[in-house]
Amino acid sequence: MKKNTKTIGMMDSGIGGLTVLKAAVQSLPAEAIVYVGDTARMPYGPREPEEVADFTRQIADYLIENHDIKALVIACNTATACALPGLQEDLAIPVIGVIDSGVQSAVLASKTKKIGVIATEGTVDSGQYQAEIQAAAPGSQVFAQAEPDFVQFVEQNRYQDAEVAEIVKDHLQPLKEAGIDTLVLGCTHFPLLADVIQQALPEVTLVDPGVATAQKLATILKEQDLLAEDDGAVYPENKQYQLYTTGPVSTFSTIAKQWLGIEHDWHFTHLNLPATD
Repeated sequence: MKKNTKTIGMMDSGIGGLTVLKAAVQSLPAEAIVYVGDTARMPYGPREPEEVADFTRQIADYLIENHDIKALVIACNTATACALPGLQEDLAIPVIGVIDSGVQSAVLASKTKKIGVIATEGTVDSGQYQAEIQAAAPGSQVFAQAEPDFVQFVEQNRYQDAEVAEIVKDHLQPLKEAGIDTLVLGCTHFPLLADVIQQALPEVTLVDPGVATAQKLATILKEQDLLAEDDGAVYPENKQYQLYTTGPVSTFSTIAKQWLGIEHDWHFTHLNLPATD
């Protein structure tokens, strides 16, 4: 099989990375993608960085060994902060995270250099967004805020509930008072809450790193001559989009179809991963 017909691998702690998958499907319609949502072990945010790195490497190994992927997208900010450098060093394929894409988009969008970041505890505590934004735009003020409840709203399929809008508005009030002009949705779950976040911060530009990550993926595939053929592509098992979850398939597939739509043939499967040491 030619290298450019291989599959792209993508992983997240759960549902959130589907926002990156959706952007990748739109920008790379000829590509086959296999996605792993580790819903059985989410959330990653409160876990120790070493544990998150172990989980991420385990999923990367599964995707390489079982799906022969040509590139890996870590569609999770926490996993990117904890595992990206090690995987980029160890793996022979391109490995892409979401934080760098979010940083570059935020710096370009901000006019006042007052940039907010909402993310998991693990991502905020890593300090990576704060450091990279300040390095890319010296003099920037970065207001980082952990929002673990937002992750649960998405994973529990409550993100469209009326009361959630009020909770989100209350949580984001400190950022509004800080006068930010740009907000990085620093967890891939958060674009599913974009409408209510925008309602809470109507004058603020929202940055979805997933869109920029998909664009970066397209650029890397083109530069390394890894793009799939536009016509006549043959997909593994005749399945262009394979979505695995370590948790219940029914919950995962319900939320996935709401977000991704039904115009594509999504294939959902449960995945058992052995416990890490």
